[in-house]
Amino acid sequence: MSVVTVQLGQCGNQVGHELFDIICSDAQEGQRKVYCTASCERFFYQNAQGELVARAVLVDMEPKVINQSMCRSAKSGRWRYGETSHFSQKQGSGNNWANGFCVHGPRHQDVVEELVRREVERCDRLSGLMAIMSVAGGTGSGVGTYVTRYLRDIYPKSFILNHLTWPYGTGEVIVQNYNSVLTLAHLYQLSDAILVHENDTVHRICSQLLNIKHISFTDVNRVIAHQLGSVLQPTLTSDSNGVYSRNPLGELVSTLTCHPEYKLLSVSTIPQMPSSSIAYSTFSWPGLLKHLRQMLISNSKMESGIDWQVQPPAASERTRSALGPSFNTSLANLLILRGKEVYSVDTGSFNDPALYSAWLSPEEAFSVWKSPVPFNKYEKSATLVSNSQALFRPLNDMVGKAWNMFASRAYIHQYVKYGITEEDFLDSFTSLEQIISSYKQLC
Repeated sequence: MSVVTVQLGQCGNQVGHELFDIICSDAQEGQRKVYCTASCERFFYQNAQGELVARAVLVDMEPKVINQSMCRSAKSGRWRYGETSHFSQKQGSGNNWANGFCVHGPRHQDVVEELVRREVERCDRLSGLMAIMSVAGGTGSGVGTYVTRYLRDIYPKSFILNHLTWPYGTGEVIVQNYNSVLTLAHLYQLSDAILVHENDTVHRICSQLLNIKHISFTDVNRVIAHQLGSVLQPTLTSDSNGVYSRNPLGELVSTLTCHPEYKLLSVSTIPQMPSSSIAYSTFSWPGLLKHLRQMLISNSKMESGIDWQVQPPAASERTRSALGPSFNTSLANLLILRGKEVYSVDTGSFNDPALYSAWLSPEEAFSVWKSPVPFNKYEKSATLVSNSQALFRPLNDMVGKAWNMFASRAYIHQYVKYGITEEDFLDSFTSLEQIISSYKQLC
């Protein structure tokens, strides 16, 4: 089943390019005919020249990043973007969500809608749509939200997954918290699931695990793409007889987002290390899963610096701290295992009822996907996609910062002039504060 990706804004196009590059490299590594066929059918189609063409639409209000992505993919010699699958203008959205949502989105709806329709019609079986975007700027967040809205109207029965890149806490754009509040509040009504990567976390992975001295956005985007690829690449079902037939977006959504109030997903992957070290490292499944489980319950996004003191309390001992959760309670978890000896792995530690809300039994809350094919040169690797309290604090902090600015009416006039009212802000704050309260009380 195929996934149509919509890359929105500078960040969305850069992350999308890295994702397709990693997926293509991984699929074509070694003798993997069945796996390669399933992966390529999912993310690419072949043009008249036999070249792999990404099932993607590229959208930005400035042409620079799209042109770079088109050139880099063509020069790779392994895959490319479609020659007419992109749209750009000469003027950006000025880091203003309202400009993207109220002006550029409606103005260019017809052309973007047509580009997506063409990609959808190329699919024999559509798994769903994945929008890749940031929440800090104007085009990715504003146009991305508008595009998601009319995709939901046009394809009401298709799964829509939004991948969001969360800005650095120290600030990339002065109004990034406004843009983030407006984006998340709207997407929560439109998307089936929202998968989030935090720039601060990914930056630490680059520094502490990959030993990168001078970290660029390309380095950050490659880590995000590696984690996304480890989720989206084909896996086998228990009754598939060696056929990679899983519906990637549909099964991801149905496994993890069983309640409309809980749509925020986080990702942890282990191991992650410099490529030069992989060949000299060995891993055991018990060791990998022990670390990944502790990363989950202590809300550590990487294996370096795991807090081993945090342990799951008994249900009767759980309390709701006024400062938020100290133990990371999960609503649902999906464990994805790739590599050697994958079918002999004991995943019982993730079935512990103490990890989960009392709403669901562990059998319903926990799922495992497996593939014997190693991913991205790692002999063994494990990825955990979690619907848990992991994003409670960054969301709460972001809403708090935005509210402080709004209380003094800072920069509000820049949104009002494009048609966003103060009531729209208040509605968005109300929506997100309800989501924060729901996750805080998850126990």
